[in-house]
Parts: sequence; structure tokens; C-alpha cells
Amino acid sequence: MTRHGVTSGQGHPRSGREPRSQRSRRDPSLGLLRTVAGVTLVLALSDSVALCAPIGAHLLPAQGYPAKFNGIMPQLQNGWWNLTCPACKVIFSVINYGLKKEPNVARLGSVVIKLCKVLNIAPPNVCQSAVRLFEDDMVEVWRHSVLNPSEACGLLLGSTCGHWDIFSSWNISLPAVPKPTPKPPNPPAPGAPVSRVLFLTDLHWDHDYMEGTNPNCVDPLCCRRGSGQPPSSQPGAGYWGEYSKCDLPLRTIESLLSGLGPAGPFEMVYWTGDIPAHDVWQQSRKDQLRALTTVTDLIKKFLGPIPVYPAVGNHESTPVNSFPPPFIKGNYSSSWLYEAMADAWEPWLPEEALHTLRTGGFYALSPRPGLRLISLNMNFCSRENFWLLINSTDPAGQLQWLVGELQAAEDRGDKVHIIGHIPPGHCLKSWSWNYYRIVARYENILAGQFFGHTHVDEFEVFYDEETLSRPVAVAFLAPSATTYINLNPGYRVYHVDGNYSGSTHVVLDHETYILNLTQANAPGAAPRWQRLYGARETYQLPDALPASWHNLVYRMRDDERLFQTFWFLYHKGHPPSEACGSPCRLATLCAQLSARANSPALCRHLVPNERVPAALPSWSRPPFC
Repeated sequence: MTRHGVTSGQGHPRSGREPRSQRSRRDPSLGLLRTVAGVTLVLALSDSVALCAPIGAHLLPAQGYPAKFNGIMPQLQNGWWNLTCPACKVIFSVINYGLKKEPNVARLGSVVIKLCKVLNIAPPNVCQSAVRLFEDDMVEVWRHSVLNPSEACGLLLGSTCGHWDIFSSWNISLPAVPKPTPKPPNPPAPGAPVSRVLFLTDLHWDHDYMEGTNPNCVDPLCCRRGSGQPPSSQPGAGYWGEYSKCDLPLRTIESLLSGLGPAGPFEMVYWTGDIPAHDVWQQSRKDQLRALTTVTDLIKKFLGPIPVYPAVGNHESTPVNSFPPPFIKGNYSSSWLYEAMADAWEPWLPEEALHTLRTGGFYALSPRPGLRLISLNMNFCSRENFWLLINSTDPAGQLQWLVGELQAAEDRGDKVHIIGHIPPGHCLKSWSWNYYRIVARYENILAGQFFGHTHVDEFEVFYDEETLSRPVAVAFLAPSATTYINLNPGYRVYHVDGNYSGSTHVVLDHETYILNLTQANAPGAAPRWQRLYGARETYQLPDALPASWHNLVYRMRDDERLFQTFWFLYHKGHPPSEACGSPCRLATLCAQLSARANSPALCRHLVPNERVPAALPSWSRPPFC
């Protein structure tokens, strides 16, 4: 079965593509095929329509099969659980043949819509819109990947029926240059310059946000036109935002940007994406480009000459999480998005960066002497990027390119900052392990890693690969601007060793700022962005180096009061009403140690003499992104 060189196809006008061909003829023999294909497609689709799945419930699992199946499958009478291996392979052989003969994707989509409604996966209007939006891309990927009968049945029925090897292990090549002896950075001299770097992530502007609407509607996103009015006993959406499954009105983003003065001045800005709202079932390319240009123009207006360095989020495309590797050409490619980004961001980026941005959504540049900034397209590691079903081995050659950039920086004596959207611990296993290996090799020059995506305030510690005990790096995961779900709006400011000869460029501290929605939405109130906390002061850290964050995790394990402080700040000052009990606490602390996906050994010391992995399934981290 073909795995590379996917031919360009045609989509539907809703996403800005050419209309699909209407050349098909009705073939009754394909009715069963469409039903079977529909069942399987709706299972995959249900994870994409879900706005963000908890850990372990991803469309593209790092291992095994999606936990989402556990909830859906019992609802199917005589479903896959009663399917024998031989029958499964026969069915998927028919699907493999039939989809090549059935060009009318709309008829397959109709089956999926019915199943989505019957299984109550989403409200009927969401089922209808989401399937029509996703169907062309999903089927195009399916034709070239999962319809190998052994792989499909291995996914559904387990390894005894077939080998699910699309996400098998792979390794990038490291240069033969020996790794220098690890050397922690020297602390800056007293009075040395300190730079302030503004960090923005997950703005999620909802152009349909409407004050007074129902914040608890049935749709996946509320507080908007179409959400209806709330019950008379409950308040409607607030003017500046709401503690619910709602995104931000543009005025709140404007308030954030116009009120940055007390947090500055800033030398530069890191902006790690997710600009559009979470209405992923009804977005068009026109919608996404409007969000890109509108918010980019706002940032230019309020930040003026300050350089801004963006990264691509998973919500920038439509369908959401759809980021084909560069070998995908034509209507299915991401060129429409990357070209628009290059045009919008041209004032901030040099030509060398714009070139790789247009090709694969990533780039590198030198914002100041001695510092190299690398912006990664983390969608090429994403478990939800269904295009990786075709080939997930170092998509776009990005990690190998990263190694080349890091080696060149080491040769020059430069330090490096890496920015991206999805944190490495949330990636597909092989991608995550390769990235971890790269970080360990270049620990001496990696001065900072900055990510977003989770919407909460956390971090991920990296360890040496030999013992998994010596902290070598830390990735900072900054909180979101959006309220989604049930959060205060927020942003981050990093204090970085400044722009002078001999600077380490390491993170010295960070501060988080929020808008308290309870106060802002009070009658007659004005929005007041306030400093929530500073990391070193609050956690009594000697510095912001990896060992200090490692030690903080184990201090929180032994100090309930310290952990509760972290839990409060983790949610930007608006934690859930439910207490974080022992399983929740353990899972939260384990996440801070897990910069490498599917690596329970990283948490082995959290509970001495107990099997940590056995305890984790009893609590799932809530979905935000």
C-alpha cells in the first residue's frame, strides 16, 4: 500500500478548497462497505472533534489502541468486540478496495453523521458540521495508511491479530562530534543585564463571543452566538470572559496587550500559537486566516517595534490538528497556512526563517549575538495529527534539521532557546524520545525551552539518558491567555540573562500575570491585569536551573501546603472546586518529571517501593487544550 507521495485531492468549499468531483455512480454493493468504513471513521473522528483528550485518550496513541474506544464500543450492538480476527481482515480488505472505487465521500460522511448522532458523540449540529469538515482529509489519509488490513485489525483487536507498526521506533542521527563534558552555567555577575521576554500562548479569540449567553450550553464551546440564553437562575457569560468552556472576546486580548506596561519593558516576545477559538467543528480556512491576521495586527499595534517570534499551534489549521508533512501537495497541503503566516510575520523574521516557515512551519534565527532561537512545528509530533498515519518518522525532517542547527550553534559557541506549542512530553513516543535524546546531547548550549498548549502553569524536567537521575534541562509550559476551561486569562514574563558578551541566556526567573474575571466582570469594574506570582520567590528556589525544578517536585511530594500553592497557581488562581487527592497529586507531580512520553521510569522515585504506573490510571488530568 502506498505510504508516500500522496496525490493532491479535492475538498469541499466549506474549507476553502475546490469542490469535490461528482463523477460517482451509485453501487449497492458498497452499502455495507460504507457502513463499516463509517463505524471506523466515526471512532477516529470522535477524538478529533473532542477539543482536547485527556492523556491516554488520543487519536494517535503512542502505544496500544485509543482509550476512547473503551467508552464508545459498548454502545455498538454486535460491535468490534465481537469481531473475529479473520472477519476483521476480510472487512478491511473490502474497505481497502472499496474506498478506491467509491469516490463519493459524501455518502460515507452521511453514514458517519448518523453514527455520531446515534452514539451521542456530539450534539446533532456538531456531528453534521464536523463530519463534513473532516471527511475529505480523513478519508484521504485512510486511503494511504490505516487500511492495511493487518494494521487496522492490530489496532482494533490487538497485536495477536496484526502488527500496528505505523508508529514503530525510529532514530535520528547525531553527529560524530563527541559530547562536551556537562557544565552547568555560571550565575550572572551581580548587576549584569537582565532581559524580560514576554510569552504569549493560546489566545483563542472567539469572534462569536457574546456577553450574556449560556456559558454551559450543550456544544463543545459556549458563551457565543448560538449558545442560547442561560436558565433564569444562572448568570450569562461575562463581558471580559467566563469561567466555563468559553474562549475570549477580542476586547480581552486588546486589554491584555494594552495593559502590558507594568510587566515590561520587553526585549522580545515569544508567541506559541493557538490563535483561533475551539469551535473546531465549523471552521473554514477563511476563519483561520482572519484570526491570524487580526491578532497579528493587534500585536503589531500594541507592541510596536518589539520583535515577536511566533510558533505554529495545533488550532491554526482546519480541520484542527491537520498538518500534512511537506510531501503532501495540492489542496490537502498546508501551504495556504504557511504562506499566510510568512506574509503576516515578515516584519519580524529574516528571509532564511521565512523560507523554512513556508516549507514546514519551523525556522531558526539569531535575535541577538550569542543566542540562536529555534521555533519548532510541534504538530509534527502530535498524537492528534492524523496525517502522521501515513508516515510518522521525523515528519518534514524537522528533528534532523534541529540537530544540524544545534551542532552549528555548538560550533559557534552560541546558546539556544527553543519555542514550540505542544510540549515534548505530550508527543508521539518515538518523536518524544528522539527529542529527549537531542536535548541530552546538547544540554550545554540549551539555555531555555518554552511551550504552551496545556493552558495551565507547569514544567517538564529532562534527565540524562544513562541514569535518568541527573537533571539536564527544563521546559517551561506557560499558562494560556484564554479562559478555556474554567480559568483566568493570563500571560508569562521570563527574566533571562541579558544581552552582553558572555551571557548564558538562561532563564533566571519568571512571573505570571492574570486578569481576575470575578473582579473584572463585577458591575462598574475595569479590567486590571495583576501579577499573580514570581517563581523563585513563591517556591523559594535558589535559581531557575533544572535541578531546582527537580527538587521542587520532591519538596511538593513531602509538603502538602507547598503542593496546594502549586495547584492554585497551576490553574492561574482559579482551581477546580474538587480537592486534588493523592492520585491527582501523584499524576500532577509525575507530569512535571515527564518530558519524555510513555516513560514511567521517570516517576519511579515519587512513591518509593510502589509501582507508580499502577496508581496513575485512577486519575486523569482534565482536558484543556
